[in-house]
Amino acid sequence: MTTEVNTKPLITLTESAVRHVKILLSRKGTPEHYLRVSVAGGGCSGMSYKLDTTEAPSPTDRVLEFGSGLKGVVDLKSSLYLAGMVLDYSDDLMNAGFKFNNPNAKTSCGCGESFST
Repeated sequence: MTTEVNTKPLITLTESAVRHVKILLSRKGTPEHYLRVSVAGGGCSGMSYKLDTTEAPSPTDRVLEFGSGLKGVVDLKSSLYLAGMVLDYSDDLMNAGFKFNNPNAKTSCGCGESFST
């Protein structure tokens, strides 16, 4: 019997996303805070992505390392929907903002901020 170990990160942030989050944390005067990535019911496709910051993880959070000293947290329920997701940031004039590339999303809305599984 063979046991397969998944070494793929729960969530990956591109260099652009890491850089932008660090800028936002610095502007808020909270560079040591964590990026909280989660999902909640709502949005036009059923579930919405949420990005926030938190001073410290809760006991049931999964703590993530994104590189360049940026840490993140994901609650257990959200981790079921976000496994394998890549978070990018674009500063393109027409489409600036965070971009969620979630392999678990079967459909997503036009703005890319909500999805269904």
